[in-house]
Amino acid sequence: MRTDWITRAETGADLPAVREIELAAFDTPLEADLVDALRADAAWIDGLSLVAADQEGRLVGHALLTRCHIGDTPALCLGPVAVLPTHQNTGAGSAVIRAALAAAEAKGERYVTVLGHPAYYPRFGFTRASDHGITVTLDVPDEALMALTLDPAHPLPSGTIRYAPPFGI
Repeated sequence: MRTDWITRAETGADLPAVREIELAAFDTPLEADLVDALRADAAWIDGLSLVAADQEGRLVGHALLTRCHIGDTPALCLGPVAVLPTHQNTGAGSAVIRAALAAAEAKGERYVTVLGHPAYYPRFGFTRASDHGITVTLDVPDEALMALTLDPAHPLPSGTIRYAPPFGI
């Protein structure tokens, strides 16, 4: 696994490359279209769309955090997370997720949720959301909905996650 990924907040010049990463990483354009829709939504938070680049500056990964709520408590939703297929399993995804979580913490954010692979996200500190009384209004495997607190002094709140309108949930 490489450890020399360059991570940073996306810039306007990165938008076409980010879309290409999303299109390449997923079977349909739904995630790429979701990222575009979130950019135009109030859930968008500047500085929380992160990219991973190789040493030559080519973008290979992307992670996005947008506003959601757990009950009435502001939180973040991690996703989509995408890596070019040619760079998957190289550490680029982990690097960009860690950078996104660090950027969120630096902005004073406290809570992050993710709906994802239960064997992948615990390495970043995510735990089963239901253990904290966190639910969603759609039918998903219990182990796939996870949450984390960025500040151990503030335990996760309980409640139902409300996503930004572009998620369609």
